[in-house]
Amino acid sequence: MSANEDQEMELEALRSIYEGDESFRELSPVSFQYRIGENGDPKAFLIEISWTETYPQTPPIISMNAFFNNTISSAVKQSILAKLQEAVEVNLGTAMTYTLFEYAKDNKEQFMENHHPINSTTSISNIISVETPNTAPSNKKKDKKEQLSKAQKRKLADKTDHKGELPRGWNWVDVVKHVSIFEISFVLGFLIS
Repeated sequence: MSANEDQEMELEALRSIYEGDESFRELSPVSFQYRIGENGDPKAFLIEISWTETYPQTPPIISMNAFFNNTISSAVKQSILAKLQEAVEVNLGTAMTYTLFEYAKDNKEQFMENHHPINSTTSISNIISVETPNTAPSNKKKDKKEQLSKAQKRKLADKTDHKGELPRGWNWVDVVKHVSIFEISFVLGFLIS
C-alpha cells in the first residue's frame, strides 16, 4: 500500500473514532490537534500531529507550540515530546496518530508531574520591569496629537462653542428633525386638553 492510501484509511478511521469528540480537531486532512485533559484543567495540554508526505513510513511532525500550551514550561514540553518520539519509533510504519493521542491521554499525569503553571502576567510584568529603565528616556518625549486637516478643524469648530464643548441638546437635533407634523400636533393636542 502507498503512503497516500495508508493516510486516507487512517484519516477515515480518525474521523469515525473522534466524531463528536470536542477534544479532537482536524486542522487539515494531514494535520490534527488533540486536547489532553478538560478545559480549565491546569494540567491540560494540546498536541498537534502533522503527517509528512511519506508518513507512516517516516515519523509525523509532533508539536506543542499551540497558544493553549503557553502556561507549560519549555522543559515540560520537551519532556512530553521526547516521550511521544519514543512511541513514534516503536510504531514507525503503522498508522499511529490515534495511538499517540491515546498514549498521551493514558500518561497525562506522568507527563505533567513536573508542571508548574507559568503565570503569563508575572512573566509579562518581569519583562516590563526589565525593559522600563531602558525606555525611560523616551518617555520624556511628548506624545504627538492627532493631526487634523483644515476642513476637519473647521467642521469641529462649527459644532462646538468657544470652550470646545458641544451645545446643550446637540444630540436631540436629529430626533426633532424626524418627528412628523402629525406627531407634533398630536402631542400639542394632548398637552392643551
